[in-house]
Amino acid sequence: MNRSMIFLALIAPLFLTSNVTAQPVAATAELPMVAPEDVGMSSEKLGLVKPALQKFIDDGKVAGAIAIVARRGKIVLFESAGYADVDTKRPLEKDAILRFYSMTKAMTSVGIMMLIEEGKIGLDDPMAKYVPEFEDAKVFVAMENKKMQTEDLVRAPTIRDLLRHTSGLTYGIFGSTPIDMSYMFRGVLSPNNDLQKMVEKAGSIPLLFQPGSQFNYSISTDVLGHIIERVSGQGLDEFLQARIFEPLDMKDTGFHVPADCVARFSSNHQPKQGGGVEVKEKSDESPFTKVPKMLSGGGGTVSTARDYIRFCQMLLNGGELNGTRLLKAATVADMTKNHLPKSAYPISMGGFPRPGIGFGLGFSVCVEQTNPGMPAGEYGWGGAASTHFWISPKDELAVVVLSQQMPFTLQLEIATKPLIYDAIVD
Repeated sequence: MNRSMIFLALIAPLFLTSNVTAQPVAATAELPMVAPEDVGMSSEKLGLVKPALQKFIDDGKVAGAIAIVARRGKIVLFESAGYADVDTKRPLEKDAILRFYSMTKAMTSVGIMMLIEEGKIGLDDPMAKYVPEFEDAKVFVAMENKKMQTEDLVRAPTIRDLLRHTSGLTYGIFGSTPIDMSYMFRGVLSPNNDLQKMVEKAGSIPLLFQPGSQFNYSISTDVLGHIIERVSGQGLDEFLQARIFEPLDMKDTGFHVPADCVARFSSNHQPKQGGGVEVKEKSDESPFTKVPKMLSGGGGTVSTARDYIRFCQMLLNGGELNGTRLLKAATVADMTKNHLPKSAYPISMGGFPRPGIGFGLGFSVCVEQTNPGMPAGEYGWGGAASTHFWISPKDELAVVVLSQQMPFTLQLEIATKPLIYDAIVD
């Protein structure tokens, strides 16, 4: 089993439906679609985006792709191309439901910040205040005679550490350290766990490093999901549905694909030996069509381009959409600035540093413009099936670019981002 298959097996939790009372009023008005020139963009230049997507399809690099661009609260581009399934040649429609994996993290992070605003959680509270399974945490130092040597914490990991991935936790997927191997061996992210069992297993393993000293992409956001459950008294699915999805009218977002929506669900794809792509996971055979046991706040949701651009627009508006406010503007501003100390900056993924990129409270953040076309202040993230979003407050811009391709690749983001920024003329 290759690494991408392990990733899918471990973090494919699905949505648990439930009844939730006292729902807030949803911001149901659709984002208006306008000519790009109405909001200071060029139709001609934006017109290059769909051919760029189509080239990846024609070259056999992805099965299908979707791009949606909003500026100043209005949609200026919404395109789809290619297939939801290369075997059946089913077209990838604009309303396709896709696996968003780690783009779930931004939504879970917003949920935590809502509880922080309400005074139910402190940003610098110790993690163990809400997850006592980590009360006696130690830090890994070295292996000696096949045994882990550990040391005491310099300071306890905090909620802030979880949000910015400086907690000392890991994933067990991307690294080969003894701690990563322990995560794999003990099945920390097994879909047979619920969140309680996940934290019990992770809490029995030493931290990878002293909290706050390094950035390491990890199960931190899954732990945040469990904290939401403990503090709110609701399942993570119930909380996100009541507090984010319904208020923003994200009608196709959740932890599973309902039976009556499976026809809109895309298959997942992978490179085929000899060139092209092949189906990795058929839509109607996906674990995402079943109710999950573990509700992964770090990687468990499905959604659509339409739903997720609404979430992005809420952030770009400073926490509000169509009169429905989720967060204070000051909270969103704090979330979307770099919170990493010098020792942890810039972030590194899979052993590869990303120059100029820091991390805020749930998002990567461009601190220094080291890459052409990526302005300082841009924030966003992606998901394992090669889904991407980015938001530039300076440019009043929100973008979601999606495919269903594993292992993860930045190819669509790299190709479309310069085209979209170049289309800004005012």
